[in-house]
Amino acid sequence: MVAISGFKHLPLNHWRKRKIMNHFENKVMIITGAGSGIGRALAEKLASVGAVLVLADVNSQQVEAVAGAIVKAGWKAAAVTLDVTDRLAVQKMVEQTVVRHGRLDYMFNNAGIAVGGEARDVPFDDWKKVIDVNLYGVLHGVCAAYPVMVRQGYGHIVNTASMAGLMPFPGEISYTTSKYGVVGMTLGLRVEGAALGVKASVVCPGFIETPIYTTSKAVCVDRDKALAELPKGMTPERCAEVIIREVERNKPVIVVTLLAKWLYFMQRLSPGLVLWIFRQYIKKMRRFRIAD
Repeated sequence: MVAISGFKHLPLNHWRKRKIMNHFENKVMIITGAGSGIGRALAEKLASVGAVLVLADVNSQQVEAVAGAIVKAGWKAAAVTLDVTDRLAVQKMVEQTVVRHGRLDYMFNNAGIAVGGEARDVPFDDWKKVIDVNLYGVLHGVCAAYPVMVRQGYGHIVNTASMAGLMPFPGEISYTTSKYGVVGMTLGLRVEGAALGVKASVVCPGFIETPIYTTSKAVCVDRDKALAELPKGMTPERCAEVIIREVERNKPVIVVTLLAKWLYFMQRLSPGLVLWIFRQYIKKMRRFRIAD
């Protein structure tokens, strides 16, 4: 059974909470990667403020469970089984949403995967799979939703990247590569879309307690030992609250967690220092490398 969580933990005064609820009420939204993690948390919280949701995920059982629990709670959601690497399937989902609801207010391109391991160990096929999902999956969502929003004269595209899209995060460079692309795509889209009524924001979370750490492929890495060294993550529910608050404010880059904010500040202030920090990080993580 999927637990439904609302905004009771959102650290805002009553006026701000009411403003958020009014802002998203009855808005038509698509969320990819909605079967678990941040996508699921976004779905639950946006449903609780009255949004009309189309939830997509490659895992049909998970996304149907999320949508079913939302509907049972008295809110609005429909589930779609979707592989975001299938451009035509993404296009069809967006078109069907617009036909059914008459518009598309928000597109949350959130689906993502990761492969852990150093560049010297990760095979090309794993690089391609990560980039296909994380970068081309977002591109497919943008190419389907953006023309609709331009015709409408309004809409907001929210793409999930990572703090690894803002700084040279090692040990998962295929993931870092894809997320840098998402950041650049989103900010460029924000510039082009501004005069057309279309907004764009990119979400860059730090460590969030999602299944991606335990379900992602690890190449030549002792996963359990490496994970034990990572800082404690923020809950997906808290992350979703931050995202929703900042999307309502139309913030261009939404950095989530204090550590990610600190590293982002240092990256802009002293890129050389951040390179040194990550050299120490990869040196530490190499203790858990498993040779072929």
